[in-house]
Amino acid sequence: MNEKPSSHHSKARRLTRDALVASICGAVVALMVGASYAAVPFYNWFCRATGFNGTTQVASSAPSAAPLSRRIAVRFDSNVAPGLPWKFEPEQTEIEVNIGQVVTVYYTVTNQSARTTTGQAAYNVAPLTVGAYFQKINCFCFTEQTFAPGEKREMPVVFYVDPAITGDADNDGLNTITLSYTFYPVRDAQPKPVAAGETDKRKGNL
Repeated sequence: MNEKPSSHHSKARRLTRDALVASICGAVVALMVGASYAAVPFYNWFCRATGFNGTTQVASSAPSAAPLSRRIAVRFDSNVAPGLPWKFEPEQTEIEVNIGQVVTVYYTVTNQSARTTTGQAAYNVAPLTVGAYFQKINCFCFTEQTFAPGEKREMPVVFYVDPAITGDADNDGLNTITLSYTFYPVRDAQPKPVAAGETDKRKGNL
């Protein structure tokens, strides 16, 4: 008879302790998730600034020095993520360029659906050590792209390979660079405009 109250209190203390541990774990997880979201802008900036993980660089103009005689092959890859009904392909799969030469190439995008769709491209280069030297002057990947039903569009990429790559021992013997894009769907990118009739109805209800 005397053991039951003690057993009851022990169980209550155990439940309280378990609840406390669960609360602490939940708070730690929430903090970690929040930190990871906060780290995304910094990670993106770091990749663009250093070329980490094959992220290309952004140049405002052509290089001041003349192109080098050394040539290198640049391949172009294209991908579309699930949920985006687009056909996306380079007009040329490979070209050969002089290091330091400014080049313009085109990708073709076609919206194959009967509705307006929006996408945005992510990109990188391979091998990853080339990211710091692949300079893009103009690219379609920095903004959301909206296509009308059935619309087809040529989209340019203007780039050059920085001559500084020749002084990087990690890229000795490099013969080929692959530039890869993947378009991802963007949902509700822009607020839908209110039709004139709907505006009049709202005014009438005020």
